[in-house]
Amino acid sequence: MSRFLNVLRSWLLMVSVIAVGNTVQSFRDHSFLSQKLYTGTPEYVNGLQARTFGIWTLLSSIIRCTCAIDIQNRTLYHITLWTFVLALGHFLSEAFLYKTAPLTIGVMAPLIVASFSIVGMLIGFQCVVEPQEVVGARQKKRN
Repeated sequence: MSRFLNVLRSWLLMVSVIAVGNTVQSFRDHSFLSQKLYTGTPEYVNGLQARTFGIWTLLSSIIRCTCAIDIQNRTLYHITLWTFVLALGHFLSEAFLYKTAPLTIGVMAPLIVASFSIVGMLIGFQCVVEPQEVVGARQKKRN
């Protein structure tokens, strides 16, 4: 396995652990979201929205951690990449379209993490090898 993929695995694991912390915080006190993320319209943040955000964050964390463990799984790699694309899209839309999340440090952090992760995963994708059975099946189709 390439050195880059090992660094990427560590990054995914670190991001996953941080996301678990954000999940716990979302369940413990919903004002966390109105004070750190959705500061433009804190009145929209309630317990239900915080728990939904927490579950979404936990699911992303599980997917990213699983990818860090099995980084050669191309399907899982794609799904993990999409978790970052969705997170980036969410925070960009909340910041610029809906204006519920102004560009504070609480919003900039996930934007930066998602952006770096997307770039890193796109670079790392060339290091993920195809399983031999897939390569063999393609060769059989050609013959």
